Amino acid sequence: MTEAVAELIAILDLERLENDLFRGHNPKTGWRRVFGGQVVAQALVAAQRTVSADRPVHSLHAYFLLPGDPRIPIVYEVERLRDGQSFTTRRVKAIQNGRAIFATTVSFQIVEDGFTHRPERPDVPGPEGLPGGREIAAMAGLALPEAIAAYFARPRPIDLRPVDLRRYRGGEPRGPVFNVWLRAAATLPDDPALHRAVLAYASDMTLLDVALIPHGRSVFDPQVQAASLDHALWFHGPVRADEWHLYAQDSPAAAGARGFARGQIFDREGRLVASVAQEGLIRPRLD
Repeated sequence: MTEAVAELIAILDLERLENDLFRGHNPKTGWRRVFGGQVVAQALVAAQRTVSADRPVHSLHAYFLLPGDPRIPIVYEVERLRDGQSFTTRRVKAIQNGRAIFATTVSFQIVEDGFTHRPERPDVPGPEGLPGGREIAAMAGLALPEAIAAYFARPRPIDLRPVDLRRYRGGEPRGPVFNVWLRAAATLPDDPALHRAVLAYASDMTLLDVALIPHGRSVFDPQVQAASLDHALWFHGPVRADEWHLYAQDSPAAAGARGFARGQIFDREGRLVASVAQEGLIRPRLD
């Protein structure tokens, strides 16, 4: 297991402080704020720990309220809203310095059979043969700007392989579509709740950036201020987060200094396992 994956598993193993009260720690990354996907995943873990394992999560709706401070732990307070025959609902608040920095509502359901239909996975090349971390790092200053190459190349718990890197070359406006293969960078323990949390973590990694593609910009541009505002995630079936999944993303609209982006996560067999939607702040910096 890689060090980055071991660290991710550790930060998702929340400390129980009291009934329905948990504490999560942050990785030592040197970032100025806590990664939003980490807070989403930790909040999901907190909620899952108050629900029986036979009721998997099916949806999560969240708001990012304040930037998280990576220097101090985050306390997660779970409120039990409903325990029904089929559905269970939890509200989770993430707190630092006595203030809420994040809030989410999470819904769980017993496993049931019913009507089923799914879309086709986009017809794109598989992850084999696509450039990974080392290959992308070698493109710095040549085929890719250094900041972008460094982002994809740094040791991380999620292995990212974009289908087409041309989106980052030269700032040329393109259609608001981005496909990336992703998986945990090492084999994970056989815990379904952990796999769902890891997928929730990964779902926030590249999504908002898609809203900047039509404008020839990216979140790596120092002249762009970008931040996630909300995040919604639906699980459609079992997830094995250490196997390859295609994250097919698009952005249908941007307005009012906000960008809206959607994502569909497919497994290697073409099954849609999760859907994602997010709105985020994207505004030109004035300083």
